[in-house]
Amino acid sequence: MNRQKLILLLALLAAVIAFFALDLGRFFTLDYIKQTQGEFSALYEARPLLVVGSFLAVYVAVTALSVPGAAILTLLGGAVFGLLWGTVIVSFASSIGATLAMLFARYVLRDSVKARFGNRLADIDKGIERDGAFYLFTLRLVPVFPFFVINLLMGLTKMKAATFYGVSQLGMLAGTIVYVYAGTQLAQIDSLRSIVSPGLATALVLLGIFPLLAKKAVDFIQARKVYAPWADKKPKQFDRNIVVIGAGAAGLVTSYIAAVVKAKVTLVEAHKMGGDCLNYGCVPSKALIKTATLARNIRHSADYGIAEASHRIDFAQVMDRIAQVVRDIEPHDSVERYTGLGVDVQIGRAKIIDPWRVQITADDGKVQVLTTRSIVIATGAAPFVPPLPGLADVEPLTSDTLWGLRELPRRLVVLGGGPIGCELSQSFARLGAQVTQIEQAPRLLGREDEDVSAFALQALQADGVQVLTQHKALRCERVGTGAAAEKFIVVESGGVEKRIAFDQLLCAVGRVARLQGFGLEELGIPVGRTVQTDESLRTKYPNILAAGDVAGPYQFTHVAAHQAWYAAVNGLFGAFKTFKADYRVIPAATFIDPEVARVGLNEAEAKAQNVAYEVTRYGIDDLDRAIADSAAHGWVKVLTVPGKDTILGVTIVGAHAGDLLAEYVLAMKHGLGLNKILGTIHTYPTMAEANKYAAGEWKRAHQPVALLKWVERFQTWRRG
Repeated sequence: MNRQKLILLLALLAAVIAFFALDLGRFFTLDYIKQTQGEFSALYEARPLLVVGSFLAVYVAVTALSVPGAAILTLLGGAVFGLLWGTVIVSFASSIGATLAMLFARYVLRDSVKARFGNRLADIDKGIERDGAFYLFTLRLVPVFPFFVINLLMGLTKMKAATFYGVSQLGMLAGTIVYVYAGTQLAQIDSLRSIVSPGLATALVLLGIFPLLAKKAVDFIQARKVYAPWADKKPKQFDRNIVVIGAGAAGLVTSYIAAVVKAKVTLVEAHKMGGDCLNYGCVPSKALIKTATLARNIRHSADYGIAEASHRIDFAQVMDRIAQVVRDIEPHDSVERYTGLGVDVQIGRAKIIDPWRVQITADDGKVQVLTTRSIVIATGAAPFVPPLPGLADVEPLTSDTLWGLRELPRRLVVLGGGPIGCELSQSFARLGAQVTQIEQAPRLLGREDEDVSAFALQALQADGVQVLTQHKALRCERVGTGAAAEKFIVVESGGVEKRIAFDQLLCAVGRVARLQGFGLEELGIPVGRTVQTDESLRTKYPNILAAGDVAGPYQFTHVAAHQAWYAAVNGLFGAFKTFKADYRVIPAATFIDPEVARVGLNEAEAKAQNVAYEVTRYGIDDLDRAIADSAAHGWVKVLTVPGKDTILGVTIVGAHAGDLLAEYVLAMKHGLGLNKILGTIHTYPTMAEANKYAAGEWKRAHQPVALLKWVERFQTWRRG
């Protein structure tokens, strides 16, 4: 907190203390205003402007300082000024005072709260931007909620002062009229409790609830409007509670949750259970990486004290092992398992034909139509093949078709410098291929910090990958026919073209959502790069939801599984309560060697979002276990709120980085800081100690220097 804010805070505290110390509250009692009502009325007749101005000033001060007295002043306003002018004067005074209190809270407290709870406050700000005025109006209508608490809380948000003032004045008007009218009958009032009778209090509460009910009614009317073209199609009874399209991570978890809560659920898959992750992505790529890493370690056996070691790559056997790994994991996602869990699994192509019907066409041509309360679209994503001239002629591979190879390409070109491109480039190079990786951007892993990109570049180059950044692919060429044909890709950098020969080309430039053929166009469900959903994963039709890669905004298996909970619960129970998907703590890892893992903000994102941060860095080259494993490279980089141990984000580069990250994911999810990590016992010797030592680096940088000097003097005194 800066000096100006501190002075303002102290001044406010001094004013509040003075109010109570001088017993100014005696002037804001019912007995006092009853006794002095005649004097105030006489003074008002003699000098109306002075009385109105003084009343306004006192009322604004009382509400701005949030000290007791506003209710009594409102009664006095009714007694002295009458119902009309009393309402006008009190309405403006209370709104001005409330706005000043809100602005004070914003100026003095918001930055501190933002520094500690930045991510949560950002989510609140989004909600306030969308519905803040509506909810403030509702709260103002209900006198049960203390107004000073509302002023304080709204000050912590980004609500505009003009909006706050206008909504407050309108929302407080009903309560103001009640109290001002009571003031006109001041002689009959025995206590403040007698002003708002149980019946009147109930009426005001119902008045406050009315906007919520009105919003529900508006939502209902809007839903009726959306469903209007299909009104005559809605079934009276339903075959299913929920139909899930796609048996990847999102679809499997959605179906599982639905079955657990005893819903009748059908899961439709057009190809292979387990989706891309099991069959083409996470599982086979990690099996490939393991073999490639073993080959690399054998070549570098001298690093481990083994003078000579030899190996021969049998690429067909490598691919057989990968296929076996997939088969070993398949039972986890199999038809049999999910049928046993209570899920009706259908193999076929699904198409939504109206908001409550899904048509399923089996491979043998058999067609059935199921009626369902809710539908979840979990169709995943597919590799993107860029519209590069001549690309089709060279028969490019993708992460889907790669696994059918039986011979190791002698010369492999990889298009793309993202996580998939880097993982596959390094693996094939370690298996003996001559790999050229082409990336149009200035660096690899463009979403990471520059030091991470530089480290990844060094790692790939050390394994023999020729990395060409800032090279734009122009076209592909095929010379000759049949097996003797030569294939080339032409790239350009700095105005100079280069022609690169290859045997196989792998496209790894990203993935696109599968949106075609599911009936979305016919229903008018908006799509862009993904299916457009609200924060609860609902589409244009509230009973049709989307989850996983097809919904975005992340293309991670673990995020798809995370979204599945929201899709299942909102799909089954959304008529009563919906939940907004929580993306505050999303981990990610790139499984090159050494691994790159991250959660929360990195430096590039913090700068782009103008988030203040401190950096704590611990070099893994200092870690005992890393040294013992000949893996002494990389680092742990933690971003924290300046002066605090609150974690904003973590980037880890090194062996087992993806595993090490889990501790920080847990800490951020549950609001634990670096002090808690430092105070946790970590097994020695393990890689996980890197997290503790990173926390120790932060602690060392935040030592209480002045206090330690006094401690040193104390220790000197103790020695005599």
